[in-house]
Amino acid sequence: MAKVYHDNDIDIKPIVSKTVGICGYGSQGHAQAQNLRDSGVKVIVAELPGTDNYKKAVEHGFEPMSAAEVAKQADVIQVLLPDEIQRIIYAKEIAPNLVAGKTLAFSHGFNIHFKQIVPPADVDVIMVAPKGPGHTVRSEYVAGGGVPCLFAVQQNASGKAREVAMAYAKAIGGARAGVLETTFAEETETDLFGEQVVLCGGVTSLIKGGFETLVGAGYQPEIAYFEVLHELNLIVQLLVRGGLSFMWYSVSNTAEYGGLTRGDVVVDAAARKRMKKILADIQDGSFAKEWVEEWKSGAKNFKALEAKERAHQIEKVGRELRALMPFIKAAEVPEGQPLH
Repeated sequence: MAKVYHDNDIDIKPIVSKTVGICGYGSQGHAQAQNLRDSGVKVIVAELPGTDNYKKAVEHGFEPMSAAEVAKQADVIQVLLPDEIQRIIYAKEIAPNLVAGKTLAFSHGFNIHFKQIVPPADVDVIMVAPKGPGHTVRSEYVAGGGVPCLFAVQQNASGKAREVAMAYAKAIGGARAGVLETTFAEETETDLFGEQVVLCGGVTSLIKGGFETLVGAGYQPEIAYFEVLHELNLIVQLLVRGGLSFMWYSVSNTAEYGGLTRGDVVVDAAARKRMKKILADIQDGSFAKEWVEEWKSGAKNFKALEAKERAHQIEKVGRELRALMPFIKAAEVPEGQPLH
C-alpha cells in the first residue's frame, strides 16, 4: 500500500520561503496560484496580454508578465501550459533564464518524460499533480478541504527537491486530502493510458458504438441517447463514490446480472490485448512522437477527427435533448468553434 502523506507529515516552509512563478493562468493555473498565495507563498503569474486568462489573473489581483520575466524572478517555475505548447515556451522564454538552484515544476510529466524538454543538470525538476480539475482544487481549498495530489522528483540538484515538491502540494491543499509519491514515468504513462483506453477514448467509442447499434436496429435516436450517454452520469457518480461494489449494489439485480455476464463479452480478451498494445506504444514513446509530429505539421488530422466527432448524430440529438433539461446546466461548444 502506497504511503499517503497529510498536513502533519509535511513542512510548508520550503515553499513559503520561495517565489513561485505560474506559467499559464488556465484551469490549474488559476487554482494553484490562488491557493499558494492564500497559503502565504509569494506568487507571480505569466500570461498573454489580451487573453481571457490574462484578464482573469488581473481580476484575481495578479499582475501578469511574460514567461521570460517569470523565469527570471521566480525560484520555482511551474509550467501549466498545454503539453504541445510547453516545449516552445520553454525553449524561447524559460530556458534562457534558468540558472543553477532554480526549480522547474510541472503538473503532468509528458514533456520531461518524453524528453521534449531537457532541463540543465543544475536545476531541480519536480511534479505536483492534483487529481482533479482546477475549479475543484480551488473550491475545495476555499471550503477547508483539498484534492489529493501526486508528487515526483526527476532531478534533485539541490538535494531538497523532494521537500519542495511536498511543501508545494501542501500549499495548494493537497495534503488536506492526501499526497502520494510517484515518478514522472509512472504518472505520464498511466495518465495517457487512462485517457486513451478508458476515460476519453474507450468511453466515447463505447457510447458511439452502443448508440449506432440501437439506432441501426430501428430504435429512436433520442431513446438511444438517454440509454447510452445521459444515464452514464449516474453510473460514474456511483463508481466514484464507492467503486465497483457500490455501483453494483445500487443498480437493479437485472442490471447487475446483465452487466456481470455481458460486460466481458464486449471488452473481451481481444480488447485487453489491444489495450496492452496501446500501453506499449505509450511506454516506448511511439504515441508521444506521433502527437508531437501531428502538432508540428499543423494538426490537420487532429482537427479533422474533431470535426468528424462533432458531426456525429449523437451530438445533434444530444444538443436538442439537453435543451429540455436546464437542471443539467448544459455546456455546449458553439457551432463552428474549434474544440481547442
